[in-house]
Amino acid sequence: MTGAVVWVGGQLALSLVVLPLARRMLSADIRDGFVAGAGRRFGLLTGAVFLPLQLGTGWAMAWHTGVTWASLAEPGYGRTLAAKLGLFVLVMFAAAGHGVAYAKGRPGLARALAVGSLAGSLGVVLLATALPVT
Repeated sequence: MTGAVVWVGGQLALSLVVLPLARRMLSADIRDGFVAGAGRRFGLLTGAVFLPLQLGTGWAMAWHTGVTWASLAEPGYGRTLAAKLGLFVLVMFAAAGHGVAYAKGRPGLARALAVGSLAGSLGVVLLATALPVT
């Protein structure tokens, strides 16, 4: 859960603080490079640190509690974990799509994917808190 909270916090900081400040304070020629670089670095950090951390801890928690593929459909821990993991995959695709849309000059689509990714990230954190402790 800590990894999800840190990742969502990073997303919030980047989306709500860093990028709006960059858009206001930097000239157009510097701003585009800065925004692209910040997104690229966050993407690398996500792929190298947060994604393996989330997948590793999710697998370890499932193994520790005896979750099997069949139990992912059962009420309680299995179904909540399955929902969390499914939402996490959608969030990762939305975050990746945001970068692609921004790089292709489609700011409206990029903004929609960023908002969807952020909302989904908050859902991942809420689902993580709903997992029963065993």
